[in-house]
Amino acid sequence: MAGRRVVITGLGVVSSIGMGASAFAEALRNGRSGFRPIQTFDTTGFPVAIAGEVPDFDATRWLQRVDSADLGRASRFAAVAARMAIEDAGTNEQILADGRCGVSVGTTDGESQLIDLLMSEWVTKGPQHLSASWVPKVSASHLAVAVARELDLHGEVATISNACAAGNYSIGHAFDLISSGEADCMVCGGADSVCRKNYAGFFKVGAITPTVVRPFDLNRQGILTGEGSGMLYLETLESAQQRGAHIYAEVLGYGLTSDANQMVVPDPSSIARCIRLAHAHAGIAPDQVDYICAHGTGTKVNDVAETAALREAFGDRLPPTSSIKSMIGHTMGAASALGAIACALSITHSFLPPTINFETPDPECVTDCIPNRAREARPDVVENHGFAFGGHNAIVILGRESWNTERLH
Repeated sequence: MAGRRVVITGLGVVSSIGMGASAFAEALRNGRSGFRPIQTFDTTGFPVAIAGEVPDFDATRWLQRVDSADLGRASRFAAVAARMAIEDAGTNEQILADGRCGVSVGTTDGESQLIDLLMSEWVTKGPQHLSASWVPKVSASHLAVAVARELDLHGEVATISNACAAGNYSIGHAFDLISSGEADCMVCGGADSVCRKNYAGFFKVGAITPTVVRPFDLNRQGILTGEGSGMLYLETLESAQQRGAHIYAEVLGYGLTSDANQMVVPDPSSIARCIRLAHAHAGIAPDQVDYICAHGTGTKVNDVAETAALREAFGDRLPPTSSIKSMIGHTMGAASALGAIACALSITHSFLPPTINFETPDPECVTDCIPNRAREARPDVVENHGFAFGGHNAIVILGRESWNTERLH
């Protein structure tokens, strides 16, 4: 497609299996599980109380401009991951501060833990006893604002709340701004924290697994929630080359669709259409996709729907397709952002992340899910899936920059 070429030169990761891009890559390669007993909210009454929590998180180790006490947990995740991405990219303060760099952050709930606390205080003590210090921190818009304040950014600041597809929406929005010339660089991604509200909701509908997350397995029983943030630094290929930056991957394009149908049951045909739109936008054919980072929740319905969509879009030739949610859980608004980072790392480090906990193939989910062990490979084109309640579908296509340069010439 026409427009400036956009590349990823910085990655920031706050996750239950590692902090920073290098630790995250190592954990993915080793198939590490990040699940542990929940510590950040009261789990009384739940027979299962484990999640992909970020352990021993101390934002003060990374933050330089904002006071972590002024932020909720999700905003801290976003600001820290953004700081990591900027440092990883090796860009300078002047580029960030000249007004041509913006922020785009995806989330499901914003400051969900603060909402839980406010509701608990309201019920147990009454509205007159609500903590005034919590109220200003609750708005979901504070995630992007926290990043802008921490990095002193003066371009567009946007929070996108398209639930579990929001990370990919954020990346697509940043890509558009840079490609069209409206911005020179962007910090984008997603963030969310675990919370009692979400855990209770998924438990009530029978979506919380009592054991482990088993995407695409015959005996899968549901999700475990997770938390964290994945933030990416995007800039033009020209600027990255001029400053000699390391390029993880190029953003080739993306696709968006809406099911406009059932609230919680995904539509395979709508997902397949999203895949085709992403391929068209990226200018690639289905047989050029070397790896797919699946939405892969581990629920009965979602995994079948995603596999059906893959068959509709790819035919008989399905690329290797794994789910990192088997390791980190469902991180909500951070999910597809962390998936995009996993995709970029797979290109840079030449491996495909596994689907751990896989034991028994499901005839309705026949695909190469890279079971249990990472696979050495050299993918040139990778596809990242993000789907959400309400029928939001967002797919981002990344490619090896050198591969695309050769293709274009």
